[in-house]
Amino acid sequence: MTDLVIMKDRQAVTSSLNVAENFEKRHDHVLRDIDGVEKDVPNFGEMFFETNEPDSYGRDRRVIYMNRDGFTILAMGFTGKKALQFKLKYIEAFNQMEKHIKENQMQLPSDPMEILKLTFAAQENTNKKVKEVENRVSNLEENTILSAGDYGYISRRINQRVAEVARGFGNITQEQRGKLHRDINSGVKAVTGVLTRTQLRQKHFKTVLEYINDWEPSTATKMQVRQMTLDLETA
Repeated sequence: MTDLVIMKDRQAVTSSLNVAENFEKRHDHVLRDIDGVEKDVPNFGEMFFETNEPDSYGRDRRVIYMNRDGFTILAMGFTGKKALQFKLKYIEAFNQMEKHIKENQMQLPSDPMEILKLTFAAQENTNKKVKEVENRVSNLEENTILSAGDYGYISRRINQRVAEVARGFGNITQEQRGKLHRDINSGVKAVTGVLTRTQLRQKHFKTVLEYINDWEPSTATKMQVRQMTLDLETA
């Protein structure tokens, strides 16, 4: 991924090309979106400015640069989880670049190489902070309690698996079936470390499904179920 934000004319900006690349959009569509907000933004010229830059074939192409406010207006229309992650990265990149500019505005370098070094330093710091944010978001998502739909699906799979195993014992009573349910539920709690099924988290979902698919009752449970069948036959 190229640098999200650069310094141009002593302010933090990004370009329509950069936005198109990182949000995986066509560049002409990004330009179209920018043109679409021009009539509704009174100070459009303070946020966006147009230039021409050569493409890979050396042909001039239209490119629009935008500051933080311009990017914010443009990105309002980008939706989805992936778009949100890129918005967070851009916001952090603007913050870091503007911080560096503010701290060094009395002694900003004029040499292009020094400016480039400053840009790289800001970007490196940005990437570290974005990674921290992504880790916190990932941890939050994994520890989210199971949705009603996922919880219901696990319950149905447990019932289905118990029914599959129960057929191997012939006709069994509800009491025998209850022993099978207690066995599989005990295993679910053991592999996830929870005390009750209601404490299952999103991070447990895949593990629980794999356990259910592979579950077989313990030897003790099998013997108890068979003994109950013998007791019924001899009663």
